[in-house]
Amino acid sequence: MWAEQECTVADKFFTMDKLIRGLHHVTATVTDAQDDLDFYSGLLGQRLVKKTVNFDNHHVYHFYYGNETGTPGTIWTTFPYKGMGVRQGVHGAGQITLTSFSVPSAALPFWRQRLAATGVPFEAGRSVSGEDAISFRDPSGLVARLVGDSKDARKPWVAGEIQAQQAVRGIHGVSLTVRDPALTIDFLKEIMDAATIHESDSGAAMGVGGAGAGHVVEVLPAGDAPQGINGLGTVHHVAFAVATDDDQLRMREELVRRGLQVTPVLDRQYFHSIYFREPNGVLFEIATIPPGFSTDESLSELGRSLKLPPWEEPNRTSIEAGLPPVTH
Repeated sequence: MWAEQECTVADKFFTMDKLIRGLHHVTATVTDAQDDLDFYSGLLGQRLVKKTVNFDNHHVYHFYYGNETGTPGTIWTTFPYKGMGVRQGVHGAGQITLTSFSVPSAALPFWRQRLAATGVPFEAGRSVSGEDAISFRDPSGLVARLVGDSKDARKPWVAGEIQAQQAVRGIHGVSLTVRDPALTIDFLKEIMDAATIHESDSGAAMGVGGAGAGHVVEVLPAGDAPQGINGLGTVHHVAFAVATDDDQLRMREELVRRGLQVTPVLDRQYFHSIYFREPNGVLFEIATIPPGFSTDESLSELGRSLKLPPWEEPNRTSIEAGLPPVTH
């Protein structure tokens, strides 16, 4: 596992320059590839902006969903591991337990009707900041939420029967369940350019690199929740965006200076990444905004064919033969 360690914030972190621009993407481990496509692209209406493989295991797909161009902050990504011997995960402490997507507030009745019509159970609720929301589970058991946010001006992907005034705008935020919320809140403030949006006994909503949709990290007390265990139906990590490779290196240097174990910079083809764990053990990534998803296929063709990094092209025949067939 990347960057396995126990982190502490025993000494005060110095505030860095404002390098974090907001959320980049959220990545989860799921079960069946076709079910995943049908849910996130079909039911929720997200664009499949990239169909590739897990760069650490090319026998597994890596799906990227988002808006038309796959703008950072709209991206939800999944690894479908059905049949690969991966255990069912446990939702709990030290984990991202909820991923929220932003929709216009007036669209919530449409989404209640759409979920009911397709047999997806849901519950009405509110975000930590008080926005109306609908929560439900995907086919792998991941908890997702649609948050009504009329201030989210991001342009959505529009396809099929979902109209622009109803469509998902992108990731609204993530919810971290942790044993010691104060440690994570301090870390977000001092290192990740976060500010408190709302705080109550139920948790804190932090704005990372800005405020509003695409910036929200909720920090929730774990209480008597079990320790989270990675596996099928769990979120693997959340990524935060930086503008340039230089900004990423500056972040890495500061994290290392503070005693955190940080991976080297890894080439993910569509962005560059580093990984580390925040004080309560949640896996964080810092990813660059460039080069983006149009680096190996045109905007109109995004997600249409299996794209492999150059170092995997010699293995294309065997890779394609080992992946389950999917339709989209």
